[in-house]
Formats: sequence, structure tokens, C-alpha cells
Amino acid sequence: MIDYKMTLTDDQKEILEGKKGETLKKIMETVVLFGDIFDAKRLVSVTHLEGHLVTSFGIPLLHPLFDTMKELNDQNITAKGGFTMDPRPLDYQNVKCNFLEKIVFNKILYGKQKEYEEQLLKAGLTDKDSFSCTCYLKECGNRPKKGDILSWAESSAVVFANSVLGARCNRNSGMLDLFGSILGLVPEFGLLLDENRKATWVIEVKTSKIPEAQILGSAIGLKVMEDVPYIKGLDKFLGTEINDETESYLKDMGAASASNGAVGLFHVENLTPEAKDQGEKLIKEGAKTYVIDDAELERVYKSYPNMWKHKDADPELCFIGCPHLSLYQLRKWHDDIISSLKANNKKKVNCQVVLTSAPKVVNEFKKVNKDMYDDFYRVGVTISSICPLMYTNNPLVHGKAIMTNSNKLRTYSMARYFKDEDILKLITK
Repeated sequence: MIDYKMTLTDDQKEILEGKKGETLKKIMETVVLFGDIFDAKRLVSVTHLEGHLVTSFGIPLLHPLFDTMKELNDQNITAKGGFTMDPRPLDYQNVKCNFLEKIVFNKILYGKQKEYEEQLLKAGLTDKDSFSCTCYLKECGNRPKKGDILSWAESSAVVFANSVLGARCNRNSGMLDLFGSILGLVPEFGLLLDENRKATWVIEVKTSKIPEAQILGSAIGLKVMEDVPYIKGLDKFLGTEINDETESYLKDMGAASASNGAVGLFHVENLTPEAKDQGEKLIKEGAKTYVIDDAELERVYKSYPNMWKHKDADPELCFIGCPHLSLYQLRKWHDDIISSLKANNKKKVNCQVVLTSAPKVVNEFKKVNKDMYDDFYRVGVTISSICPLMYTNNPLVHGKAIMTNSNKLRTYSMARYFKDEDILKLITK
């Protein structure tokens, strides 16, 4: 048995000693050693049992992943409350690919996708429509409550759960998310502890209008890195109650802060749950201050590189929605695109435009707003539940002039970032 420092219960020791099987023993060893690295004193129960896994792609080179999943399947070991997944990497129906690109996707990049998804279903995947980075949206159903302890990965989902919902989760890596869901236990450290949820940065938003969420999040992430920010002045634009519109804004802001930095939790004064409860008591003594005004936002925006092969190329492909769009955002983009096309006497958008959203959100959109859904396809806009980042992993698409309004996609690919208003002009004028 491994040497370990934390205090374990008798039941936990039995698992570690192999009394409940060799596979559970290995899982417990991994979780305990992970906790020891961060000086966790004990394991605590996962109170929101439905997990969320980040590793949603069947890359053939990930032999240890598939071997581990096979062992879990062979032993009939499943996650206690099931789990959702990050988005699928492919959608040929709604994201066009040529013959050679498909060969790379099917044979080299994601050749194990079908087999891997079968393994996931056996291990507890909720259903075949549970592939999205926004599992926490109301339509998707995997939505924890304030104070719940989670075993999730996916940086944008973790920061949303911690910040907007007031749940508690560390930024786990792939497989640790699943192991915690199987055991129903996670090490108690980091953002699970009250002291570490206090802010070491005060962000003062002093802009003349509501900041673009993705740029604001980027600025915060680049400055505070993995620390916790307490954001003042944003409630002036967002109000003091969380609704569908503010959720969508905070979703995108948090995703950018988590990818351009490593933020796992933010507080917004007078708006997010813990900030409403505790106010400035959440700010640690000696916290640093960062002022974000119009000039600072523009400085951050202009710092983004243009990595297109041909710098002044016309855009070939536009991805909108990373993380996946909410129902509110699908409706908003519909109104903006259709009205702008009408204003410019155009019937079609200028390039391939793909809006990405969770399968269950798309289903609801088709059901409730069928006319809007049909409008999109009529003007050349498609809706997909793909992961845009996984699409851009294909070296054959690196030469494409891809534009996006996602700071996460910009950061991890060669896509070029544009503000929402500029994307609207480029695709409709």
C-alpha cells in the first residue's frame, strides 16, 4: 500500500488496501496521492454526484485512457451519479470539411471516437446528448447548487460553477474528474476551503459602457493568473440579479479568465452568490488593485496576434460560441444577423458561419424557436455542438482564415479574435 499523509476513514482505508477490488484500489491511490501533493488533510464527499469530464475526444495515441476505461468497463465500475462530457470533436453535417481533412480527422486525430464513446456510456455517461462544455445550463441539467462539492474538469465549467452558482470545485485534470465521481470523494484543498475562496485582487471596472465579456475576462486572467479576483463596478451594467442574460455574460467572461489565465473563481460585487452574502469580507488584507478602463480594454484587445497565413485575407470560417452558446445567445445572434442582413440587402452571410451550442440547448431552440432555427439555415448559418478547438487541431485547417469571438479558441488555435460588432459586419456586409 502507498505511503500517504492525509487522514482517511476506515471505509476509505479498506478501498486503499484493495478490499473492494484492485481497480478501486488504484483509483483511490491516485486520488490520495493527488491530494497529498496539495497537502489535503482529508477526503470529502462529492455532494453533487453528476460529474463532468473534459476528455471527450478519441485520439488513438491516448492508449492509457482507453486501457483505463476498458478496465472500468470490465469491472462494471461506473460513476455514482453519472457524468456529462465536453463537446465532440466532429460534425461533418454542420462544419464543412474536404476529403483530405476528413482523412486526418478520422484516421489520425479522432480515429477511436466511436469506441471511446461506447466506453463512456458503459462508465456512466448520462446520454448521447450530454456532450457540451456548458453542462450547467438549465436545458442541460447538470446544474449544481450553492455549496455543492463537485468532481469536474473543464476550466470554463469549473469557473462558472464556483463563481456563478457558488458550488465548490478545483480545476481538475482529465481522469481525476472521473475518479472523484466514481469514488464520490475528492481531496479537500484549494477552492473547497473558505480561506482560499477569498480574493487577493480587486478589479475596478471603470469603462464608459459594458465591456465585451471575452476581453474583460482576458484582461482579468492575464493579470491575476490563478488568483481570485473581486470585481467592482460591473454590477452597474449587469444589475444585481442573475438572469439568462447575465449568466451568458459571466459564462463568457469566466471562460476567458480561465483560459487566458487560470482563474477558477471570481466574485462580482452585488451579483454573484458569495459576494452578495459576504461583500468586501471576501477581500483579503493586502489585496492588489487592477483598474480596467476603456484604454486598458483596448490595449488588451490590440495585443492579440493575427496568426493568419495571409494577414489581410477574407474570413473563410467563423466560429461563434466557445464556450457553447446559451439559448439567450442563440436568439440574440439570430436577431442581430437577420436584421443586419436585411439592412444590407443581403440574403446570405459572407462565409461559413457556425454557431456552437449544447445538443439539449439546440433541441430546445428548434422546439421553441423553429422559425429562428430555419432562418439561420436559410441565410447560410449552421448550428453545431462541435468543439471548435478540436476542429482546429487538424493541421490541414491551419491555413484557413478562421475568425471567432472566443478568447479561448483564439488562445489555443490560429483563429483570429474579433469583437461581436466586427464579426457582425464581416459576415453581413
